[in-house]
Amino acid sequence: MNKSVLIFDLDNTIYPVSSIAEKLFEKLYAVIEKSGEYKGDFEAVKLEIQRTPFQKVAGAFSFSEQLLKDCMEVHINLTYDDPMQYFPDYELVRELLQTKFLVTSGFSKLQNSKIDNLGIRNDFKEIVILDLQQSNETKKDIFISLLEKYRFPKEEVLIVGDDINSEIQAGKDLGIDTVIYDRLEKYTDLNFANKIDNFAQIAKFL
Repeated sequence: MNKSVLIFDLDNTIYPVSSIAEKLFEKLYAVIEKSGEYKGDFEAVKLEIQRTPFQKVAGAFSFSEQLLKDCMEVHINLTYDDPMQYFPDYELVRELLQTKFLVTSGFSKLQNSKIDNLGIRNDFKEIVILDLQQSNETKKDIFISLLEKYRFPKEEVLIVGDDINSEIQAGKDLGIDTVIYDRLEKYTDLNFANKIDNFAQIAKFL
């Protein structure tokens, strides 16, 4: 395959969101629970916040306009300043010789705080944060921009992430090879040929 470029997702691909969720989202959870202006189970809302972009969670659980506004106000200045730890097998990624990019969606201040706390900023040629407050772009748009900016042939690019409905689908739409990193066993009931649960297995896709 001769892949020379790797594009990684951040949340639940490089580190587990669950490891910081209770502290990070404590205020956000409290706002949602107190409001009650959503549909569905609160525990399900909490779980989805850990694995899905917030606006999608708000839509899926029919947050009221006021609740959405209140949650966005919490998110704007949210950071995580305690020590964080990436998945142990991420050390194998650091050893790969391919050019690496990080593309993540979220709120810029929060995503940057996580990147710095993980100590991974220098692992990537470029980091792109798709700010959910400031942009209507999608990861697909970002991937197109990177390919055009650096003139990468699609055949030499591999997209690695945990979300089959986000970066993985975007790669598929663009005809770019993808690898689903399922360390947290989200897709145990689905049979994907391009699924791994440890970065030691990524070599066969390179």
